[in-house]
Amino acid sequence: MPHGPGTAGPYPSPRARRMRVVALTLLMVAGTVNYLDRSALSIGNSSIRASLHLSDAEMGLLLSAFAVAYGVAQLPVGMLIDRFGPRRVMTMGLMLWSAAQVAAGFVGSLGQFLVARGALGIGESPMYLAGTKVCSNWFPRPARAFPIGLFNASSALGPAIAPPVLTALLVAFGWRSMFVIIGVAGVLVAVFWAVLYRDPDRYGIGNEERRWIHAEDSPADEAAAPQGWSALFRDRTSWGMACGFVGVIYLTWLYGAWLPDYLHRARHLSVAQSGVWTAVPQGCGFLGALLGGLASRSLARRGVPPVASCRLPLVLAMLLTGGCTAWASVVHGTGAAVLLVSVALFAGSLASSCGWAMAAVATSPDKVATLEAFQNVGGSVGGAVAPALTGWIVGATGSFTPALLLAAGIAVLTAAIYQFGTRDRAGTRV
Repeated sequence: MPHGPGTAGPYPSPRARRMRVVALTLLMVAGTVNYLDRSALSIGNSSIRASLHLSDAEMGLLLSAFAVAYGVAQLPVGMLIDRFGPRRVMTMGLMLWSAAQVAAGFVGSLGQFLVARGALGIGESPMYLAGTKVCSNWFPRPARAFPIGLFNASSALGPAIAPPVLTALLVAFGWRSMFVIIGVAGVLVAVFWAVLYRDPDRYGIGNEERRWIHAEDSPADEAAAPQGWSALFRDRTSWGMACGFVGVIYLTWLYGAWLPDYLHRARHLSVAQSGVWTAVPQGCGFLGALLGGLASRSLARRGVPPVASCRLPLVLAMLLTGGCTAWASVVHGTGAAVLLVSVALFAGSLASSCGWAMAAVATSPDKVATLEAFQNVGGSVGGAVAPALTGWIVGATGSFTPALLLAAGIAVLTAAIYQFGTRDRAGTRV
C-alpha cells in the first residue's frame, strides 16, 4: 500500500477511502439523473411535437437550446468551481436544473420550452466539471483516469436506462408528468449531495495526506500549464482539445437527440419499440465509457505519458465511430443498423471518457475545472449544432442518411484534430 513521503501511515487513509466511495457513488447517481433529464425531450419527441405543433426544424432548435446555454455557462462555472469548490457549485446547479425540469412539464409554447431548456443547460453545466475536480482533489494524478472514466460513464448509463424508464412514464402518465417526476428526483439527489459530500479541506484530511495526493502535481508542471483564460486561448493543445471535443459530442448528441425518432421514422418501429431498442446502443455506450478510463489507466501503467494514454484510444475510437456511422446510414436491415449504431456509441462514449480524463492530467488540480470548461465549450458547440443541423437536414431531405454521412466525416476529422492538434509538454503534461 502506498505511503506518503515522510509519514508513518498508509495512504489513502480509511477516512479518505470512505469519502472516495461516497463521492463516486453520488457522482454516478447525479450523472445518471442528469442524462435522464437531458434525454426526456428526445424520448418525448413525437408526443411533444404533436402537442405543441412543432416542425422538425423547430424540434431541432429545441433539442439544441440546452447545449447552447450549457456551453455559454462553461467557462464562468469552471472558474467558480476552481474558486469555491465543487460541493457548493454543484449543489446550486442540481437545484436549478431540477427546478427547470419540473417547469418544462408546464410549458405551453415553444418559447417557454426554450427558456426551460436553457435553464436546464445552465443548471447542468457544473456536473462534469465538478466531478473531474472531485477526482483531482481526492485521487493522485496517476490514478485519476479510472474514477473520471467511472463517473463519466453515467453520461452513457443515463441514456441507456432512459429509454425504458422514460418511455414507461410517457406511456403511463404523458410527457408533462414525465418531466415533473424526474425533476423531483433531481431535488432528492441535490439534498444527498449537500448533506453527504465534503471537499478534502472540509473533511478533516490532514496536510500530509493532501500532499501525498498531489505529490505528482509538481510545481514545474504547474508552471508549464496554461494560466487562466487568456493563456488558454493562446495554447495550441487547449484549442486542440476544445475543437476535438466538438466532434466527440456532436456524434454522441446526434444519437442522444435523434436515435428514438430515427428508429421510429427511418426503421419503422413503433414509439414503444423505439424506446426499448434505443436502450441497446446506449447500453453499449455505457460500457464504452467505462472502458475509456480503464484503457487510459492501462496505457499509463505501461509507461505511456498521461496525455498520450488518453489520446491514443480516443483517436482509434473516433475512427471506429465514423466507420460504423457511415455504414449504418446505408445498411438495409434494422437489426444491422442497431448493431452498427451500438458499436458507434460504444466507441464514441469511450472517446468522450478519454477526453475528460485528458484534461484532468493536462494541468494542475487548481485549474482542472477551468481547462475542462474550455474543452467543454467546444463540446457544447457540437451538442448545439448536432440536433439542430440534423433536424434541418431531415426536414429538407426527408432522410436521415445525409445527416449520418456528415456525422461520419466529422468523426474522422475529430480523430485527426486530436492526433495532430494536441502535444505533450516536457515531462508528462500536454
